[in-house]
Amino acid sequence: MPLLTTSDGCRVHYEVRGTGGPAVVLIPGLGGDGHFWDPVAERLEARFRLLIVDHRGAGRSDRPEGPYTIGRIARDVLEIMDEERCARAHLVGHSTGGAVVQTLAIDSPERADRLVISGSWPGPDARFRTLFEARLALLEAGRPDIYQALTHVLGYDAEWIAAHGAELDAAVRRAGQTLAPLSVAIARIRMLLAFDRVAELGGIRAPTLILGARDDEMILFAQSERIARFIPGAMLAAFDGGHFYPRTRADLFAQQVVGFLVPA
Repeated sequence: MPLLTTSDGCRVHYEVRGTGGPAVVLIPGLGGDGHFWDPVAERLEARFRLLIVDHRGAGRSDRPEGPYTIGRIARDVLEIMDEERCARAHLVGHSTGGAVVQTLAIDSPERADRLVISGSWPGPDARFRTLFEARLALLEAGRPDIYQALTHVLGYDAEWIAAHGAELDAAVRRAGQTLAPLSVAIARIRMLLAFDRVAELGGIRAPTLILGARDDEMILFAQSERIARFIPGAMLAAFDGGHFYPRTRADLFAQQVVGFLVPA
């Protein structure tokens, strides 16, 4: 399990899975842990060489006090690609990871082949700000348990919550440890509120697939529609399964990704 010391001294964890085929970078959402992608990676690793990233400030990476920006996480991804001698790759990002993919496509287009932007947003609107400022307030009040419980309600569909109650309850009990230190988790939410690349999306030329879930209560499907309108030639596909549909609908998600990255 490689641990890369980045250009500013932060140690960032990543995993390499699969031995052949085109390179695909998988970038998780705000939770920042590459394990998010495990159900999808199991379905992709026979066809691709996967680079699965943990964000700085999350997962198995270092958690410096900051600063935290989407641009810095994008730079970490490029440094991981450099470490793995990967000049170009397909880029797949969910939620916050989709913001990282947008940033890479805008700032480093020579490193991107095809793009999959899943369950993401191009910049905060009023609803996004209201929701994430409320989530921020829970962490500032020292209630990571309530923050985590709300994440489950907003992130999973009712069927998944009913079938995985013990697992989700355990995640709520661990939230204080998983999100520690809270100052870093707080800084990472502020990072999302500061992200806005709407005005530059029209310059993206890489083939792009936009995915979203119509029952996503965290990042509304309308946000995926916004991104698709801004990026020339972007394709748009809809799921159900809540915000975390790459986990709840891993088979369908993997099928969409393979169909797009390996066109007939």
